[in-house]
Parts: sequence; C-alpha cells; structure tokens
Amino acid sequence: MRLGTIGLWCTAFAVVAALAAAFGHRTRIVPLGPAFLLFGAGLLAALIAAAVSVLGLIFALMRTPRTEGVLAQSALALVLAIAVIAIPTLGVLLNRGSGLPAIHDITTDLEDPPAFVDVLPLRADAANPSEYGGPGIAAQQRRAYPDILPVTIDQPPEQVFDRALATVQELGWTVAASNRQAGRIEATDTTFWFGFKDDVVVRIRPANGGSRVDVRSLSRVGGGDVGTNAKRIRTFMERLRRT
Repeated sequence: MRLGTIGLWCTAFAVVAALAAAFGHRTRIVPLGPAFLLFGAGLLAALIAAAVSVLGLIFALMRTPRTEGVLAQSALALVLAIAVIAIPTLGVLLNRGSGLPAIHDITTDLEDPPAFVDVLPLRADAANPSEYGGPGIAAQQRRAYPDILPVTIDQPPEQVFDRALATVQELGWTVAASNRQAGRIEATDTTFWFGFKDDVVVRIRPANGGSRVDVRSLSRVGGGDVGTNAKRIRTFMERLRRT
C-alpha cells in the first residue's frame, strides 16, 4: 500500500474520531472520559498520518519519473492531518501562553457574587461546585480581568430586567429562570465542539436612581476556562448597553 494511501486512511480515522468525540459528547451519547480518549486517539492517528505523508512526499519527489497521484495523496493527507492537529494544539498553546489563571468562575461582584438558585438542579452532576471560591479566586480574577465590573444603567430595574432578558435570548443562551421580582435571570450557554455547559446568573438591583447589573459565569467542568467566562460577560454587557 502506498504511503499516501496509508496517510489518507489514518487522516480519515483522525477526522472521524475527533468529530465523533466532540459531537458524541455534545449529544450525550459518549461520556466525557471516553470522548477525550477517542479524541486523543484521533490526534495520535493524525500525527501518524502527518509523519507517513511527509515520507510519502519525500519518496514521491525523489522518484523518477514522479508519480503525481502519490504526490497528491500525500499532500492531501498531510494538509488534513495538520488541520486536525492544529485546533487542539492552538488551544493548549493559548492556554499556557495566555498567562490566565486556572479559574472557571468569573463575576462582576467579587464581594457579593450573584448566587445560583433555579439552575442548581441542572448542576447536580457538575464537577465544579456552585459556591463561590472566596478571596483566593477573587484575587486571581482582579489580576487577570480588571475590566470585569458591574454596569450601571440610568433606568429603573423593571426596564433593565427586560433589556437583560432580551440580551440573554439574543445570545442564544437557554433560560433556566427569570424572576422579575428578585431581579434575577439564570441561563446556560453551551460550547460548540464538546457541548460543555456554563451557567450564567444576571442580577439587577436599584442603584443611584437607576440599576446596577451584575453577572456571574461558571463552568460546570474544567479547571481553567482560557478566558471563556470573562469573554461571555463582556459580550453580554456590551450588548446590554446597546439595547
């Protein structure tokens, strides 16, 4: 069997394994542990495919006359293998090189973080607790995300509540509860690839003749979030101001 053909078969397995792991877990068919193992197997196959494809290209270029079919197979396998390897590798590099702390609970109010209430039953099997981690987590957030702050809007809480709920729905989050009297909205955001679920609580309180909006975003699994929760809060606040 040609090296290019072997590379294509390995690449095909890598692509199928990566997609099956991601979307299998997203649809709750594959548990998280097996999903990571399957994804790892796909990465290993992609590495093998890349190595085999490089050898195929070298042998094809050294051969006289050149076999265009072998060149094309090896080149295609190499490109696909690199694509499979690049996505998780980039994520790891960004995680290690970003300087961001390994925290997964971000809030605009470090002294009195908004509490989760109605979403708690959905977090029954979550690896990360819903209770805030305390001063240590707050100190790390202050250093890493000094811009994550509450927003004050010159409107009564009732109007701001409607704006906040509309913003949550616009972002495509799944609303778990919206308690107008308590000024609290709870929702869940689902990541694209593995379908990881992060919970969000929005709190609206009267302040200075208007309303103060606080947001907390908490991952159900994982240690560091590579800035995902902070980014989610920024996006929400920016859209809320524009509504």
